[in-house]
Amino acid sequence: MADVRLKAYAAAIAVFVADRSTKWLVETHVSFLDTLRVIPGFFDIVHTENRGVAFSLFNESASEWRQGLLVLFSLVAVALVGWYILRRAERLDRFSLAGFALILGGAAGNLFDRVVWGRVTDFLDFYLGSYHWPAFNVADSAIVVGSGLLLLEAIRPRRHAANVP
Repeated sequence: MADVRLKAYAAAIAVFVADRSTKWLVETHVSFLDTLRVIPGFFDIVHTENRGVAFSLFNESASEWRQGLLVLFSLVAVALVGWYILRRAERLDRFSLAGFALILGGAAGNLFDRVVWGRVTDFLDFYLGSYHWPAFNVADSAIVVGSGLLLLEAIRPRRHAANVP
């Protein structure tokens, strides 16, 4: 069943590469002053830097512990999810395995940025009228979608074999 693990790790690597590639494009082609209107009134591409966690939580924190704790937390998350896929991949349904692979790739993408740059580049900017969602990136999206897949699998009704308690 190494094939299932290989597919999960390949998906995580694909998320990591997509995340780094899109961040590089924004970092090299979009200034902090630019706003690229993709869907006017709904979606823009911007260039922001986040020293906090997803959706700019703790971005304004002045704590000297923030960066170290965020790196440590991310490193533990990557290690645990990577280990879980290694040990449990054959027992997971395809949605759970895909969820863990997305979380692994996203967490690794943001961990790389925190270790190398001390910050994460965000650029996907959604809004509707005065309602504005904090900017995020491909890694954040993968983590949210992966978590959603795990949640859906957790609440999905299970089918039981006949005459089995």
